[in-house]
Amino acid sequence: MLKIYLVLLGIIITTSTFAQAADFVKGGIVDNKTKKALNNVELILHNSDSTVFETVRTNESGVYKFDNIPFGNYTLSVTDQTYVPVKINLILTEKHASGYTFDSFAINRKVSWLLDWGDSGDKEHYWSHLVSKVIIFFYFACLILVLFYSILQLSLAVAYVRNKRRKKRNTGMQDTTPVYDPSNTPKVTVQLPMFNELYVAERIIETSAAFEYPADKLQIQVLDDSTDETKDVIAKKVAEVAARGINIQHIHREDRTGYKAGALDDAMDQVEGDFIAIFDADFIPDSDFLKKTMPHFSNDKVGVVQTRWGHINKKYSLLTELQAFGLNGHFAIEQGGRNASGHFINFNGTGGVWRKECINDAGGWEHDTLTEDLDLSYRAQIKGWKFTYLEDVIAPAELPITMSALKSQQHRWMKGGAECFIKMWKTMITAKEVRLVDRIHGLSHLFNSSVFIFILMMSILSLPVLHIKDSFSDLNYVLQYGAVFLLSTAFLMFYYWHSFRDKTDNVILSLLLFIGRFFQFLMVSMGLALNNTVAVLEGYLGIKSSFVRTPKFNVNVKSEFKGNKYDKKSISILNMGEGILMLLFAFTTINRAIYGDIGMVPFHLMLTIGYGLVFFYSISELKTPKAE
Repeated sequence: MLKIYLVLLGIIITTSTFAQAADFVKGGIVDNKTKKALNNVELILHNSDSTVFETVRTNESGVYKFDNIPFGNYTLSVTDQTYVPVKINLILTEKHASGYTFDSFAINRKVSWLLDWGDSGDKEHYWSHLVSKVIIFFYFACLILVLFYSILQLSLAVAYVRNKRRKKRNTGMQDTTPVYDPSNTPKVTVQLPMFNELYVAERIIETSAAFEYPADKLQIQVLDDSTDETKDVIAKKVAEVAARGINIQHIHREDRTGYKAGALDDAMDQVEGDFIAIFDADFIPDSDFLKKTMPHFSNDKVGVVQTRWGHINKKYSLLTELQAFGLNGHFAIEQGGRNASGHFINFNGTGGVWRKECINDAGGWEHDTLTEDLDLSYRAQIKGWKFTYLEDVIAPAELPITMSALKSQQHRWMKGGAECFIKMWKTMITAKEVRLVDRIHGLSHLFNSSVFIFILMMSILSLPVLHIKDSFSDLNYVLQYGAVFLLSTAFLMFYYWHSFRDKTDNVILSLLLFIGRFFQFLMVSMGLALNNTVAVLEGYLGIKSSFVRTPKFNVNVKSEFKGNKYDKKSISILNMGEGILMLLFAFTTINRAIYGDIGMVPFHLMLTIGYGLVFFYSISELKTPKAE
């Protein structure tokens, strides 16, 4: 009997002893942002006296498990190096004898994966934090420079609007516009620089021959550097025009030294007129062009009269619509605003008239930059010559209809602008008789193409900035000021609204049309940032390249386009870069939208669309026909 009692007592004691512990404690861990289960995360179970009871790690399913945990008070800690420490107080009692299961809980990374490096001694992420400060500095520097650019554009827009209102108030007062007098008008030489312009050469020659100007006071020079059948087409057309009694010469060069500037310079000793009107091959100036421009040289200090470009094929496609939108901004606000304020403006290479004496006094045409027109313009104005801009006189021209042609044009303009800045900035600062405000606007004008560097840098730096925002809360206070630079967009909208030429009597409809066109233009401009940045850097680094003229097409509607042998298309490293940037910004846009961090989503979406348009336009053109 005693033996039976002892056995029962042993069973009771044994059962009581086993009942003093929970079979297990388990749960799961997920990433707070991605909600994905976390593998190999370290957890420690501390006793009530803070000693370590046991350490485990999560499995591939993000599950952790502690076995046979005696009843009592514990602290469960996530101590993984990658994640923010988490502590949970845990009390195990008899009711947990069969086990205790936690609900899965979410934890945050200490820093984003991009910045999870750079420990220094006992300082976690010391170097990545330092690099983050540097990134933020350059990011905000780009934002500030873009804001400065937009403020200067805003000031030009304000000057333009004030000048328009002043003219409107003066309507009805005595007209002081100089009047054309055929008996006293000076002799003019019309120069038509060309290089392999098979599709448009005859048209511009005929257009120039039709000018309503005294025949004895008009000379036409066709400055032909062509290396293909264009030279024969030009020779035939010039002979035909000359047979009608018009003073016209065909000047053909075998050596293209200096490209367009070289051709203009070489022909100077054969110029008969005291004034020189210049037209690129794709222009179609009105027959009364000289009658409208020449009277403005009544002031002997006027060295150039520049007119506004029109767009004969604006409706061809969205691409031409956007180009017209941007060029209208330049020719209305930039040229008009600068001229109204007395700042330096530039001869646009075509659609204008030079006083021959002004060219010679400024040192003549030089070909050490790709934008010889901008270069000579500044040298002339520093010399004291005045430029007159006529917004109401239009010189219609053709817009590039392919992305490859547009990129070629943009590359030349951007690189040439940078080359002129390097060449002229010291002179602009030290030149006498130049007002301080003119120096500021002049340097800004020469530096304008560099805005694409800042746009590209800002867009690329915005990607690590998002990781910095996720990682270092002490730097977030700086990032919140980034919203201030939305002002840049507002200022540019004001600028382009006053140059928008598709307004109707319905203000609301016009405004909606403008907003759509403005953001389309902004996105494509962003998409061209890589192409233009490369061009600007080449200009600053002194990397020389040939003068690649923009292919001309002589088409106004898509059904007329049968190909163009001058429009070279091929996949380039830049095309690949644009495609990669499109995918990168698209991924970031979608990723941030999914996780609810939408602060930069609109910006990255615009970059995605911009690079996407530029990339897919370029790729699709590889299938277009090529003329033989």
